[in-house]
Amino acid sequence: MFAGLPLTRTLLMGVINVTPDSFSDGGEALEARAAVARGLAMLEDGADILDVGGESSRPGAAPIAVAEEIARVVPVVRGLAAAGALVSIDTRRAAVMEAAIASGARIVNDVTALTGEPRSRSLVAEAGVSVILMHMRGEPATMQLTPSYEDAASEVHGWLVERVAACEAAGIRRQRIAVDPGIGFGKTVDHNLDILAALDKYAALGCALVVGVSRKSFIGRLSRDEPPKQRLPGSLAAGLAAVARGAHILRVHDVGETRQALSVWHAIAEAGVVCGTPKRHREIIRTV
Repeated sequence: MFAGLPLTRTLLMGVINVTPDSFSDGGEALEARAAVARGLAMLEDGADILDVGGESSRPGAAPIAVAEEIARVVPVVRGLAAAGALVSIDTRRAAVMEAAIASGARIVNDVTALTGEPRSRSLVAEAGVSVILMHMRGEPATMQLTPSYEDAASEVHGWLVERVAACEAAGIRRQRIAVDPGIGFGKTVDHNLDILAALDKYAALGCALVVGVSRKSFIGRLSRDEPPKQRLPGSLAAGLAAVARGAHILRVHDVGETRQALSVWHAIAEAGVVCGTPKRHREIIRTV
């Protein structure tokens, strides 16, 4: 279980950027009403979690004022939570976490893995919400300038193991913790590929594994340098590869398309180990 959801099927986290400058959809849902409508449409398409963010963490992004971030996200979190959605707040600021939790968020998704501000860990522990700990080397403004690792897969895994232990020591139970290796956050294409190929390392952690590959630049670099909105096929390929290696949750922009791909992929995978009838296949499809 993670945040009350069983991990017996692949979960989808829909991305809602309430920002003017996110890398693939900046400005499209800056107004609260548009952002809530986008989230409700994602629920219809099969999203399990809605991840609301008010500050871009794209490469080169500059930080914004805390008050501005709160003003952007709180009406959206409140509206989606009132509609019954399981809402995640994508932030590295404790004050934003606090305001979003008070407005109905039940998950904190932090690109700094609760290292960004001193009181983040205690706030999450006391609130009793779930948390996603993501790996990022450096700051968004500079993280892609000169990323360097001896062994990216092992180093990222080891760092997240330490973060899980630190959060447990702060009173956050492991069942409330998910980890995210942070594809594209202070990593080259080769680093991303090494990490994705070694995702099975995370199984021993006993935490939900979140992977976000949707529309990211490494997809274009491995193909024909397509712009973000033309990277859906590569996003699906990378997402399915991540699920095959143990990912429990995919963070995506294109919910309906990803849900369809997962439905077919899981049905075929099950057919290889279960002597299935058409009825059995329909039962499998309804579970994904």
